[in-house]
Amino acid sequence: MAGFEVSPEDLALWLTVAAALTVKPWALEFAYFAGLGGSTMALLTPDLWAPFPSYPTVYFFLAHGFVVVTLLTLVWGHLAKLRPGCVKRAFLILNGFTVLVGIFDVLFKTNYMYLCRKPGSSSLLDYFGPWPIYIITGEIFAFGVFWLLWLPFRSTSPSAAKP
Repeated sequence: MAGFEVSPEDLALWLTVAAALTVKPWALEFAYFAGLGGSTMALLTPDLWAPFPSYPTVYFFLAHGFVVVTLLTLVWGHLAKLRPGCVKRAFLILNGFTVLVGIFDVLFKTNYMYLCRKPGSSSLLDYFGPWPIYIITGEIFAFGVFWLLWLPFRSTSPSAAKP
C-alpha cells in the first residue's frame, strides 16, 4: 500500500511512547507484553524488504530496538509497575486487535501480523505448522511468552496476584 499506513508494529511503538510519556498502566501493560515479545521476535528474525543501510531497514531496527529498550527501562528500572491480571488483560487486548487486523487483511488483501501467510524469510512461524495451524500454535506461544515476561514481577506473597 502506498502512502500513510499504520501497522501493528507501529501500534506497539506508539503505545511504548505513550507508556514512556504517561506511565499509565493501560499503555504499559499491552506495550510491555505485545511490544516486547513482538519486537524481540522481529529483531531476532527480521523480515526485511530493503537492503541495509536504507531508510526502511534502519527505521525497522531503531523502532524495534526503541520498543525493547524503553519497555525494559520502564519496568526493570521500577519507573512503572505491572498490575495483577496484566497477562490476561494484555492477551485479551492482543486477541481483539488480531481480529480487527484479520478483518483488515481480508478486506484489503494485506498480511499484517502474518495472519494470511508466513513471512518470506525464515522465522519462528516456520516451526508452528502450515496455515492456519501456525496461528493457533502462535497463540499458545504468545501466551507462554507473556507469562514468561511476567514471571520476574510476580508477587511471592501468599496473596500473590494471578497472571
